[in-house]
Amino acid sequence: MNYTEMTVAQASAEYAQVKARYEELSALGLKLNMARGRPDAAQIALVADILDVMTSETPYMVDGMDVRTYGESNGISPARELFAELLGCRPEECFIGGNASLTLMYDTISKAFTHGLLHSEKPWSKLDKVKFLCPVPGYDRHFKITETFGCEMISVPMTPNGPDMDVVEELVRDPEVKGMWCVPKYSNPDGIVYSDETVRRIAAMKPAAPDFLLMWDNAYCVHEFDGAFVEFPDIIALCREAGNPDMVIEFASTSKITLPGAGISVMACSVDNLAYLTKLMNVQMISYDKVNQLRHALYLKNKEHTLEVMKRHASVMLPKFQCVLETLEREIAPRGIATWQKPKGGYFVSVNTLPGLAKRTLALCKQAGVVMTAAGATYPYGIDPNDSNIRIAPSLPPVAELEKAMEIFCVCMRMAALEQKLA
Repeated sequence: MNYTEMTVAQASAEYAQVKARYEELSALGLKLNMARGRPDAAQIALVADILDVMTSETPYMVDGMDVRTYGESNGISPARELFAELLGCRPEECFIGGNASLTLMYDTISKAFTHGLLHSEKPWSKLDKVKFLCPVPGYDRHFKITETFGCEMISVPMTPNGPDMDVVEELVRDPEVKGMWCVPKYSNPDGIVYSDETVRRIAAMKPAAPDFLLMWDNAYCVHEFDGAFVEFPDIIALCREAGNPDMVIEFASTSKITLPGAGISVMACSVDNLAYLTKLMNVQMISYDKVNQLRHALYLKNKEHTLEVMKRHASVMLPKFQCVLETLEREIAPRGIATWQKPKGGYFVSVNTLPGLAKRTLALCKQAGVVMTAAGATYPYGIDPNDSNIRIAPSLPPVAELEKAMEIFCVCMRMAALEQKLA
């Protein structure tokens, strides 16, 4: 029965039953972690043979140099060519980093503050105020970077097609607005794929700030788990065609393609942008791990083979997402207390409860032994104004554990909704 239509007597009786089940589940002493989108052991095992690619017979000479020594700070050409094919850009627009694209993102924002960007009049640290646009719900680690540097973060509502571009286009008229975070394909946490129209409007923006920075985190560029691969526009080319060649910097990595702790990442942008940023980065590093770059180039080979690798991951991921969505449909949909996205790729399911239920739901989950991403994490400063968004990360637990975790989650949400109604 829909909880919003219950009488007080009905809600009281329902609460007694739900609480009794909660106490039974809590007594199991479970310790289940769904806080982050981490690949599980089965996924890592699927690609463990990447460690066997390099042998004593491997030709370590690439581009006329031995990859085991210093040099080639931008990365070896086979790795740049691989990422260029995956993203749709050009190899000369790619810089290959270490296992975490987050490091490259942090470095980019840091250098904007310490040195300024290619078209900056002065370093951002010399400005009175720096504002950054944050589509919400969004990725907590993005928001933490700009918060760390003291940016004023402005929430922009997400639509089924991506950020609300009417709002964005109005906000970028302010010269203090210096950038925007984007996860354009299978957005974190909603799983939304930006529409072609949204991507083109973003590329064609005319921000008042000449050094406006579009942080384009294409983390899930090849991460379908339900259905065929979805082609996606090359934002670098679109910005160039729109007269904004230096506005965007794109990021991606192999974190959820090969080994999360031992992958490679990419920063892609205009050749001019790359020359400017590489000059700054050469002060802090000689080169990233070129042996690992070669390992990945040999293992992943090209886009076609990479997509075959991703089908292996999908075989593990799809049953987990089906478990989450089927449980929500069965346990929550009839009660009318939440809505959720139904993604075809990425790593999360985004649930929106009735206002005021998220914190209480997750607190009850924690008491019952299920740890999830903190309420509010998907908003700047960790503050969800409606206390409603919850990010579910199904990837780590085995399906059997996930079934139990989802039962607990649904019982906790039902308890929170009934407590609110009875209050």
